[in-house]
Amino acid sequence: MKLTKKYAIGVDMGATSIKAGTVSPKGAILEQISVPTRADKGPRVVLTQLVYAIREILAKQKPAECFGIGIGAPGIVVIEDGSVHNPPNFSDWSEVQVTKQIRKTFPMPVFIENDANCAAIAEARYGVGADHKDFLFVIWGTGVGGGIIMDREIYRGPHGGAGEIGHVSVDYNGRLCNCGNRGCVEAYIGQRYLSTRTREILESIPEDEPPSKIVGLVNGNLQKIEPAIISQAAEMGDPKAFEILREAGELLGYALASAVNILDLRIVVIGGGISAAPDFVFETIENSLRARVLAPHKKGVRVLRAKLGNPAGIIGAASLVF
Repeated sequence: MKLTKKYAIGVDMGATSIKAGTVSPKGAILEQISVPTRADKGPRVVLTQLVYAIREILAKQKPAECFGIGIGAPGIVVIEDGSVHNPPNFSDWSEVQVTKQIRKTFPMPVFIENDANCAAIAEARYGVGADHKDFLFVIWGTGVGGGIIMDREIYRGPHGGAGEIGHVSVDYNGRLCNCGNRGCVEAYIGQRYLSTRTREILESIPEDEPPSKIVGLVNGNLQKIEPAIISQAAEMGDPKAFEILREAGELLGYALASAVNILDLRIVVIGGGISAAPDFVFETIENSLRARVLAPHKKGVRVLRAKLGNPAGIIGAASLVF
């Protein structure tokens, strides 16, 4: 009896966690798991975690019904040989043949793409981007990545590195970024920076001033501050949280203006974990962007919240297989 293929495995290889899921051809996630990436331990450990995640999610469905495996990875991805080069926030990683290693364990088709490109592909096929044939996708989470959709197809660039919006500089003498350059927008609004900056601001508040609502939300343990907590405090009316997120939105708008001017795009779709921020953050981004683009672009510029949320990376990675 001939078996029918019913799903693909999508893997989102983030700096903090590796998320894997089984996905139907219509973009529905059937099962999903998450394991620590252990990115600070080097490529060998990361690949071990990657294999473990795939093996665990594959066990939840019939392996014979799997079309194949799609992987979204940070850094420069060379489609032709399946190699990943210099992923930010991954220690001791210059160039690793990822698909070659995965095929040794799993005898099925394996594809790989930049993680932000995967999320962009998912939004273009199944999300808010389905209504727009051209747009810039931004994934805002631990870092800041991007994908360019042109005429409903991902634009990778001649060497696979197009769309790295997180490394647009907003201050050429600014903060040192993990990529080695200074002033990259990622170094100002990535998850780790936002959490660290928030702690610094709260620790500097004089004792005679009312405490921020953020302090109460983390029960006084400032090490537990995450962007979701800052967003929650902002929605509760906390002025410190509001100002932190407003500043982050402005900085992202500055960087987006450069990209929009270069690419002649009008639509920006923002996804990733921090994209769950309150509406005023999106309004700030759009206003900041519109104020800095060339005059012919201003009227049509729009900033949209991604529809698929965090699962976009998994869905987009699986879409590489279909």
